[in-house]
Amino acid sequence: HGTTQTMSNAAVIRIKPYHYIHVLDNNTNVTSVEVGPQTFTRMDHQTVTAGPNDMIMIPPRHYCIIQNPVVRDEDGDVVSDKNKQVVLRHGDEEIRFEQEPFPLYPGEKLYGKVAPLQVVAPNTAIRLRAIRDLDDKVAGDEWLFRGPGTYIPRVEVQVVEIVRATIIKPNQALRLRARKEFVDATEVVRQAGEEWIVRDAGAYLPDVNEEIRETVAAYVLTESKAIQLEAVQTFIDVFGVKRKAGEQWLVTFDDAETHIPDVYEKVVGEVRVTTLNSRQYCVVLDYVNEKTGKPVLGGRQLRVGERSFFLKPGERLENGIQAVHVLDSEEALLLRARERYIEEDEERLPGDRWMIYGPCDYVPPVQVEIVEKRRSIPLDENEGIYVRDIKTGQVRDVTGESYMLSPYEELWEKDLPEVVEELLGKDGRYQGLGQRGGRVGTRDRTRVVTYRTPHNSAIQIYDYKQKQARVVFGPELVMLGPEEQFTVLSLSGDVPKRPHQIKALALLLGPDFMTDVVVVETSDHARLSLKLSYNWHFDVDHENLESSESIFNVPDFVGDSCKAIASRVRGAVAAHSFDEFHKHSARLIREAVFGLTAEGKVKNRFHFPSNNLVITNIDIQSVEPVDQRTRDALQKSVQLAIEITTKSQEAAARHEAERREQEARGRLERQKIADEAEAERAKTELLRLQAQSAAVESTGQASAEARARAESSKIEGEAAVEQADLAAQAEKIRAEAELAQIKAKQETEIGHQRSLNELEISRARDLADIEAIKFKSIVDAIGADTLQSIAQAGPEMQARLLQGLGLKSFLITDGNSPINLFNTAN
Repeated sequence: HGTTQTMSNAAVIRIKPYHYIHVLDNNTNVTSVEVGPQTFTRMDHQTVTAGPNDMIMIPPRHYCIIQNPVVRDEDGDVVSDKNKQVVLRHGDEEIRFEQEPFPLYPGEKLYGKVAPLQVVAPNTAIRLRAIRDLDDKVAGDEWLFRGPGTYIPRVEVQVVEIVRATIIKPNQALRLRARKEFVDATEVVRQAGEEWIVRDAGAYLPDVNEEIRETVAAYVLTESKAIQLEAVQTFIDVFGVKRKAGEQWLVTFDDAETHIPDVYEKVVGEVRVTTLNSRQYCVVLDYVNEKTGKPVLGGRQLRVGERSFFLKPGERLENGIQAVHVLDSEEALLLRARERYIEEDEERLPGDRWMIYGPCDYVPPVQVEIVEKRRSIPLDENEGIYVRDIKTGQVRDVTGESYMLSPYEELWEKDLPEVVEELLGKDGRYQGLGQRGGRVGTRDRTRVVTYRTPHNSAIQIYDYKQKQARVVFGPELVMLGPEEQFTVLSLSGDVPKRPHQIKALALLLGPDFMTDVVVVETSDHARLSLKLSYNWHFDVDHENLESSESIFNVPDFVGDSCKAIASRVRGAVAAHSFDEFHKHSARLIREAVFGLTAEGKVKNRFHFPSNNLVITNIDIQSVEPVDQRTRDALQKSVQLAIEITTKSQEAAARHEAERREQEARGRLERQKIADEAEAERAKTELLRLQAQSAAVESTGQASAEARARAESSKIEGEAAVEQADLAAQAEKIRAEAELAQIKAKQETEIGHQRSLNELEISRARDLADIEAIKFKSIVDAIGADTLQSIAQAGPEMQARLLQGLGLKSFLITDGNSPINLFNTAN
């Protein structure tokens, strides 16, 4: 700034080559340009406003932007107005390229710096936008300047961005969308928002009206993989096939090795190839007709290997891939016709059933349904199955042969009561309620029910169809017919006996025993509880049908027999007293149950003719009183006997203990007398020693106490006297100190006040002298005449001023305080 100021004031300015200055003519207010080399002599009316500055130099392949450029005519000369001031295009810009160095005219500005021209590389472009109308473009139009090349800028064109080409690799494509309606590079008219695919590999430079949505990767297709496509809208695909909206189809390896989905194609998913070997087949539902290409809805098509195929859209497999049915000599297939068809000149109607027997392999046609695969059932002599004819409904059992069901036969399941299932799951013998649990295994209901009857037992089976029963004695294997059921025995159990405690299929024939508790009452009303055990067996003839069936006449032979025996026992006991029954209980009970012969002897059995049950013996295990008083009396008598025995033993023991105690007491008394004599001698010696010690102790203690009291009294007196002296001295010292302190304080205060008074008097005297001297000096300096003139100056001046103004009197006020003018006038 200092240099510029110096140059503007200099009279002579030497301008170097390629430099210039701006000179302002103050008379015309016109600024001109002076270009070097020259020596410029500044006139008085001229002012250098800028420079010297370097000219603008634009090297080759460079440019610069000039703001507010000058106007030039057709010859390129600068245009000036009538005042010779250069004419500027204000607010405009001009781009200048390689040329000779030039100065900036007044008003022109360099925008930015001199910059090199932009070089556009291959596979790139500059996106340009017109900001003014030019040539065939209007403001707002956009286009591309594609490389390689050098872009020459223009003020009418704005650089928006640099666009780089997108590389389309093999098996890739670009998905484009039109920004507005235009004609693309392939001369195809594109509508705004339209999308399409560019599949050509290489670099692709999108047009300004094209927008890249995404890069689409191709699906690689193999012989085992295809893709399923769906049309989003109606269009013609790359294979030239017209696809309707919603239509689905497959693209396989036979169509193309790779496939790039079109914009109107949606990939539903990948489809794997379905491969069948020579031993497999499948049934395709809703298959597509190869000729028409349309799906046959509801249709079924059989496909047998070896082959590979893709399931087309809408097709599905019924039960997946199935193996060819291979049958051996003991197997067969039960078939049923779905619809009418002819097989080997034999017509099959819908619902017909027939069987294919092995050995063979079989692939069912679509008109045939496989109901089940059957195998010949080998049966031993002790095994069987229930077979039912589905036409007649008749059920029969088949045993002892290898049997294959016919087409209209099926296995029949035989149901048994739950209690029978539980008993068959165990060994079939008597089972108490507490032992009933889950079954052992699961029974095959189609097999003939078998039961191994134990040795020396019987089982009853009832045929509900023929309304008759049969009895089987063990050991024997029982096989139930279709309409036969076991007779379940429900027997009494527990002690005392309670009904329905035991469930069984087989009735044991004995010999065995059972136990029961019977409450009886004697003639003298003593109630007793008898625990009795009975030996029993069934007297049955296996060859006699009537005798065999009679053992099942009584459902609960245990409860029935126990009740009958208990009744006889109660009647016999009621006729005898407690003492008599207590002495002869076994005989009385046996007589009551078995009875007496004509000779008066007790019989050896008790027979029940209804079911041929025989009681052979009775064992009395216990007899206990039921009445509490009887039980107490019995316990008292037992306790009394025990007490008598115990007391006698106690008396003998006590006598022996007293004898031994007396002897010990005598020895103890003798020892005590001897010990007392020795103790007396020791006590005498102790008393003598204690008396001597007491005498010495009393004399010494009295002397010590008297001496101590006297010494204590003396010490207390002396201490009291000394304490009184010390107190008097202390009081005297305190009084003297207080007096001296008060005296000193008063003297100090008096001296201080005296000093203050003297200082105040001296100060007042000095001030009075100073004032007198000062006033005298002032008066002497001014003089008497001067004082007189000062006193007279104010009134005289006022009088002269009033005389000069012609006023006799006046009043000056500041305007804030009110003045009563009426009083002033007066």
